[in-house]
Amino acid sequence: MNQMTINTPVTVPAIASSQQPPRGYLHAGLHLGLVPLAVMLSTVLGICVDARGEETAATAEAMMHANSLSKAFRHAAEHATPSVVVVRSETKAKKVSSSSNQRQGQRRGQRQEQGGENPFKGTPFEDFFKDGMPEGFEFNNPEGGQTQPRSGVGSGVIVDKEGLVLTNNHVVAGADTVTVELPDGREFKATEIKTDPDSDLAVVKLEDAHDLPVAKLGDSDKLDIGDWVIAIGNPFELETTVSAGIISGKGRELGSIRRAKFLQTDAAINPGNSGGPLVNLAGEVIGINTAIASNTGAYQGIGFAIPINLAKWVSGQLIAKGSVERGYLGVSIGPLSNEMARKLGVESRKGVLVTEVMDGTPAADAGVQDLDVITAFDDQAVDGPRSLQEVVEKSAIGKPHTLTVLRDGKTMTLSISVKPLPDKMAKSDGSGSRKLSASEEETFYSEAFGIEVRNKDSLPENVYEDFAGVVVDRVDNDGVAAEAGIGPGVLVRKVGKTPVSTIAEFAEAIEKESPEEGVVLQVRTPRGNSVILLKKGL
Repeated sequence: MNQMTINTPVTVPAIASSQQPPRGYLHAGLHLGLVPLAVMLSTVLGICVDARGEETAATAEAMMHANSLSKAFRHAAEHATPSVVVVRSETKAKKVSSSSNQRQGQRRGQRQEQGGENPFKGTPFEDFFKDGMPEGFEFNNPEGGQTQPRSGVGSGVIVDKEGLVLTNNHVVAGADTVTVELPDGREFKATEIKTDPDSDLAVVKLEDAHDLPVAKLGDSDKLDIGDWVIAIGNPFELETTVSAGIISGKGRELGSIRRAKFLQTDAAINPGNSGGPLVNLAGEVIGINTAIASNTGAYQGIGFAIPINLAKWVSGQLIAKGSVERGYLGVSIGPLSNEMARKLGVESRKGVLVTEVMDGTPAADAGVQDLDVITAFDDQAVDGPRSLQEVVEKSAIGKPHTLTVLRDGKTMTLSISVKPLPDKMAKSDGSGSRKLSASEEETFYSEAFGIEVRNKDSLPENVYEDFAGVVVDRVDNDGVAAEAGIGPGVLVRKVGKTPVSTIAEFAEAIEKESPEEGVVLQVRTPRGNSVILLKKGL
């Protein structure tokens, strides 16, 4: 071959797909491309080497970050697990009288075998059978008048080296004996148990305990959604189990626990985890694992923990006083809907609606009125009933506080002195209630609102015995009241801010209102008080 052909640049003409390339094209290409092919191969290989190098570097960096996270989990677990304990509760057999059995068997959720207690208390089935045994079911009792002994297993965390363990109330409630086992194998008996059912927290004092490993408590207020956490406990009696996840929600409310706003996490929590700690990557306890949302009784991706800041406050009161003293205002409250906000002249839904002010309470003394919207307490904004409750109950008792309210569209600041929450809240004595005379009408019908009411004393069973008002007898299917969700049997206590205890008072008050402008009714059902806006076109 001509050596010149190797070094001579060649222009290859464009060839149509239907044409055959000229003879010698492939041949020439082979010879003419020897040097360019080598160059090309070296270039491609270089790119591959560079890509491989970049991939290796990226993989190494990813593994470095993964290992760092793994070390963080390991660090958190190593710091927290020594203070996490197994809490074992035992309930002895109890005698049950035949009269008690007969009485309990007359209603759904009979609890014969516990003398009135839920037989599933302290077990994973408690959440499924809150009312005890389902109707038609009962335990065989071979003892003939004695319940069977029960045992339960939960978790806890040591908060004091002299033997104070923080756990859930439902782990130890009703137990005759409680034993606590440490990860190092040591066992201690509980000498004292102090509980707060309203927050589902308990403090257990251990016998002859000294120099125990103590958990470091963090600050749950600093948590954000997405933060990594680990749950430590004894699920299914698998001791010192660690699961990882994130904070997936904050401020959750559970109906069964009235005085706590929960952290939500997807770290696996199962029966036996109750009372154990939820821990951040610094190894600090930021929550007490309490409940799961599940259709099966086991983990389904959503668990709930009591924030440690609340647990600190509750446990401090239990240790110091043996019980929890909470402040209260003396109001019934509810959330603020869009429609109610517009009716009351409130620009946003931020705030808490006062549905009733109880006589002789701090709120009544401070001048709080029905249908006020509380927006702040001591300049701390409140956006819902539970957040107001949370800040008020922790406030200093007997000292003045500022309450910011919206009334008739105007902002007002009231001074209020918080008092301790009574063991049993005083109820209205219903002194305004009276029976209808034979000459009075039996019902009153408002065509404008599509509602008919009667005197509450005409009820066969007076379920509203301690409350004044009139009872809804019927509503028009296409009327304003039906549209608002009111039905027969509801007790109407106030029309706007006007108390009504007879159908005459109701008639006088409702006829001053129009369905176009709307009117707020304060009502009561067997479930409690609420307010309802009657307005056309809602």
